[in-house]
Amino acid sequence: MTARIIDGKKLAETIKLNLADRINALKEKDIIPGLTVILVGDDPASQVYVRNKANTFTKLGLNSSVEQYPASLSEEALCNRIRELNNDPSVHGILVQLPLPANLDANKVIETISPEKDVDGFHISNAGALMTGRPLFIPCTPYGVMKMLESEKVELRGAEAVVIGASNIVGKPMALLLQKAGATVTICNSKTKDLAAHTRRADVLVVATGRAEMITGDMIKPGAIVIDVGINRGSDGKLKGDVEFSSAKEVAGAITPVPGGVGPMTIVMLLVNTIEAAERKL
Repeated sequence: MTARIIDGKKLAETIKLNLADRINALKEKDIIPGLTVILVGDDPASQVYVRNKANTFTKLGLNSSVEQYPASLSEEALCNRIRELNNDPSVHGILVQLPLPANLDANKVIETISPEKDVDGFHISNAGALMTGRPLFIPCTPYGVMKMLESEKVELRGAEAVVIGASNIVGKPMALLLQKAGATVTICNSKTKDLAAHTRRADVLVVATGRAEMITGDMIKPGAIVIDVGINRGSDGKLKGDVEFSSAKEVAGAITPVPGGVGPMTIVMLLVNTIEAAERKL
């Protein structure tokens, strides 16, 4: 068996094309969806992510600005800047790139963002709304994963879904979305005993740990759908996922590659959330 490749890049381009009418409808009303990204510090990976996000918006004729600050920026100064953006009608989405330097409280910073402009879906009010099934914004990576499963026509109702990683950014919201879709969900973490016993029964396996190639083919149920959220740079400079692709693709029914899988979908769902934020202003 060789797994189908779930091409996130191709799906993201399709979604962009389908957004054209919504973007044009906003522009006809003199509304251009606008995103401001705040980057604090000089983390190389964050700089790449921010650049890709900004390029996606610019290519579609939308407003995108990146504000970069030194790691020494005070928490008070950062929160004051966010409050200014909250009050700027031309800004529909605000994104603070994570991780932040250790001297800044990420929770406090995120909670300063207006929930109506929290296009990452990380504000505590948006997280709570997601838990009750009424999210204002769905976090972009889990949102993108759900779109990938939809594109593959995966039947989630009654399926066994296993999520590895319990972060607020991916793992927890991913589990909530899968549960809402009718799956029976197990969340595994670094303390899970006999991880392979859980992964081998998963019809849908979502891996988001940040540990390169920790899931191998012998840990996967034959025919399973494998979603690899991880992106790690190996000692050879090449990007690797959290799943060992070479062995996993011989067992799985469908699998996302790294790169070209979840990454492009995360960015395009940020675009979707920003457009929705602009539409709500109408």
